[in-house]
Amino acid sequence: MDGFSILAIKALDCLDARAVVTAENIANASTPGYRPMRLSFEEALRTAATRGAKSVAAFAPALEQAPAGGEFRLDLEVATASSTALRYAAVIEV
Repeated sequence: MDGFSILAIKALDCLDARAVVTAENIANASTPGYRPMRLSFEEALRTAATRGAKSVAAFAPALEQAPAGGEFRLDLEVATASSTALRYAAVIEV
């Protein structure tokens, strides 16, 4: 498998994981005390890509919990879900 294919598969895996995290955040929107999770990977995956296919294959996204006391905004979660779906579709097209 070439380096681009490995990168595309890893990006799809990360976008899928972000979709799951975002869905959990939306599902728990009315749960008292719930702190949403964030999955970030773009910059770190870009850096791994410059190091080669082995670095991309070994890459894992960062899952972080939002700070306590932060405002939970359902509209931003829905926007994240939409953006993630569009990015997933774009990678599939490539």
